[in-house]
Parts: sequence; structure tokens; C-alpha cells
Amino acid sequence: MKLLCLLLSALLWVGALPVAEAATMVKDCPNCPDLVQIPAGSYQSRGDSPHRVTFNKPFFMSATLITQGQWRALMGHNPSTFNNCGDACPVENVSWEEAQVFILRLNVKTGKHYALPSETQWEYACIGRTSQNYCGSSNVTSIAWFQENSDNTTHPVATKRPNEWGLFDMNGNVWEWLEDCYHDSLKGAPNNGKAWEDAMVPEQSKACPSRVLRGGAWNNSAEELMVGRRSADDPHTRSNNIGFRVVRID
Repeated sequence: MKLLCLLLSALLWVGALPVAEAATMVKDCPNCPDLVQIPAGSYQSRGDSPHRVTFNKPFFMSATLITQGQWRALMGHNPSTFNNCGDACPVENVSWEEAQVFILRLNVKTGKHYALPSETQWEYACIGRTSQNYCGSSNVTSIAWFQENSDNTTHPVATKRPNEWGLFDMNGNVWEWLEDCYHDSLKGAPNNGKAWEDAMVPEQSKACPSRVLRGGAWNNSAEELMVGRRSADDPHTRSNNIGFRVVRID
């Protein structure tokens, strides 16, 4: 209930989404993430090899990062370093592999198909129909908890402005695990919204030694939060500046 109140109040923030667009939010169970429908469409990817990516149908993305309360409800414990922050704070200190276990349990609980976002799903959801430097604004302070304003800790989700689609904390608070294997260059990346797995490129290792991270965190500079910035880490890694959100594929 507390998280729902935060979401509703933030959506009514001056300059946020019109209430009519916010009405597309759905929820599959009481402790499941709130989902926002991202419409079908296309966009020009950022980075070293810009290319047009097209989504032929809409998908749902969690309006916020997965919270400590949501993790505890499904997994039975709270691994977060900032565990005094409260249930509405993002879960962190979870590896890519542990995020997959959470998603597997969420799928069993709901009978739906959840996953980590692909890199292009995340970027499209971040940019929306804009060309701004960050996910929803060119004023990073209005939409993100980062080095300048975080006081070296995470903060409850949905306490900054959402972006155009109604997504919160796409920049800052914690980095977000994505489904894709990391590649130094985006040349040859999928243009249909799917995750880039190494199996798609036979001459590369199928071991996928690192997974993509996007969005930046509470301890990063404003420059490190810009839309085109990418990072990656070993899928076993746990860190107090890494969390995740999910997508639902219908």
C-alpha cells in the first residue's frame, strides 16, 4: 500500500505522465511488481553503432526496481546491504543468477512469463519518444538518486519523477541487471528487441562471462548515468549498487 501511494503521488507530479496514460498499470498478485505497458514502436539506439530497433508488439515493464519487500515476500529473506532503508527501497546485493531464481519463482506464482529486460527493451523504455540525456529528463537531479544527492545510500523507489512511460529510477539508485551478454560494441546487436546472447554469434564464446548493466547507481556521477553509458559484471557478482527490474512478455 505504501509503495502504491508513492507511485500514485509521483505520477501526479507536475510534468509527469498524464493520468490517462498511467491507467495502463497492472499487477499480477498483491506482492508482485506494478507493471506499465510500453507501447509497440521503434527507436534509434544509442552508443557506438546506432541502429533502428523495432518492437512489433507492446510489453510490460515493472514501474520500479524490484524492492526489498517484494524480494522478501517471494524469497523469504533480504540480502540487501542497505536493509535499514525499508521495504520500498530497491533490493540490491543480488547477482544476475539470483535475479533469475526470483523470476523463476515469480513465473510459477503468477503463471506468467517474466524475464530480465533485454538491453534494447531497457533503452527503449528509458528513452520513450524523447532525445533527452537521461531517462525522462535532461535534469538528472529530478529523476535520479546519484552521487550528488544520495548521501551514499539507496532511497525508496518512486520518490523521483517518472519518465514518459511512467517508469521510476531508470537512472540512479542501483544499476540494473539485463538479460544480455555483454559485448564491447553494439555492432550486430538484435534489432527486434530480443536479448543478445553469445549463441547468436558462433565465433564468440557461449560462456557469456559478463552480463549487461544499465542505468547507474547511487554512487555514480551524473555523466555515468547518461543514457548511452553501459557497464557489465560477472553473473555471480553481488554488489550494494546493483539491483534489477523485470519485464512481462505476453
